[in-house]
Amino acid sequence: QVQLVESGGGLVQPGGSLRLSCAASGSIFSGNLMGWYRQAPGKERELVAAITNSSSTGYRDSVKGRFTISRNNARNTLYLQMNSLKPEDTAVYYCNIRMFGYEYWGQGTQVTVSS
Repeated sequence: QVQLVESGGGLVQPGGSLRLSCAASGSIFSGNLMGWYRQAPGKERELVAAITNSSSTGYRDSVKGRFTISRNNARNTLYLQMNSLKPEDTAVYYCNIRMFGYEYWGQGTQVTVSS
C-alpha cells in the first residue's frame, strides 16, 4: 500500500509563489512516474506536470516557465514550485504516483490565487 500526503497549499496573490510537497510512504519502487494534477470547480482533473524516477519532466503548456516539478528519491518526496501564479491556477492540487500498473492519489491541497 502507498500513502501520499500533500502540503503547502494556501491563499496567494497573483504573481506570488507557492511550493507544494508530497510525501510518499509505503512500498515505493524505482521506475515509478510521479505527477501533480489539479482540479478546479466544475472542471475535469488535469495533469499539470510529471517526472520520471530519473527526473525527466513534462509540463502542460499553461504552466511552462512558471512551474517546476522535482523529486527527492531518497526521501520519497515530490515537489512543485509554482511561480508567477495566476487566478486560473486556482484548484485543488493532487499528487499521483504510478508503478506496475497501479496508481495512487493524495487527498489534495487547495491553492487559491486571488487579490
